[in-house]
Amino acid sequence: MFERVNVKEITPKVYLLDESGESTGYLIVGSERAALIDTMNGGEDLKALAASITDLPVMVINTHGHCDHIAGNIYFEEAWIHPADFELAKQHMNFEGFVQFCEEKGKKMPPFRFVEDGQEIDLGDLTLQVIWMPGHTQGSILLLLKEERILFTGDAINRHLWMQLGDSTDLETLAKNLDKVMYLTGEADIILHGHTRGAEPISLIKDLRAGVQEILDGKVQDDKPYKWFDAV
Repeated sequence: MFERVNVKEITPKVYLLDESGESTGYLIVGSERAALIDTMNGGEDLKALAASITDLPVMVINTHGHCDHIAGNIYFEEAWIHPADFELAKQHMNFEGFVQFCEEKGKKMPPFRFVEDGQEIDLGDLTLQVIWMPGHTQGSILLLLKEERILFTGDAINRHLWMQLGDSTDLETLAKNLDKVMYLTGEADIILHGHTRGAEPISLIKDLRAGVQEILDGKVQDDKPYKWFDAV
């Protein structure tokens, strides 16, 4: 029924949604409502996909404002994002390719509502805590699923972190913010980020922090230009 999104059960209440290896979202099913973390590139009707898993109302939460994490918002009535990424999201919504995509689907982006650092989202028997972590973007957030000891990180913490973008912070700021969230290594066991097909160990936070420090200390050898899209 759904050709582009592969659904993988992480736990009986958490589902990984892999959109053709391009981007990853997550559906968390509580006892009273569900949360969809990131809507990827929107190649499938994610509202219909969620309905095939649960009949509960679904709250959409975007970890940041890049188009490969917000495009599927078009299937919903609203979405939540950190206010520091609101302008970035609007910028990506105005990309020519995305405008054409919406026209082809006969859809439009719904309004955003804003999450706050420290906010707790009650799904019934499950709780998501919002943790603001600027780095990849100014408004990137982490989401801690307390009862399942799972940390959802979007693109803020992964194994191929992009920090070369105009909307990224500097590496010194990233390092400080990684230090601030290091306590999460004691509150979660696994990380589920925005471009993966499975769980990563929570120690990825420490690995990333060490890698950032190596760069800051000038210890990276044979560093080569990295091309992304049409830029270097």
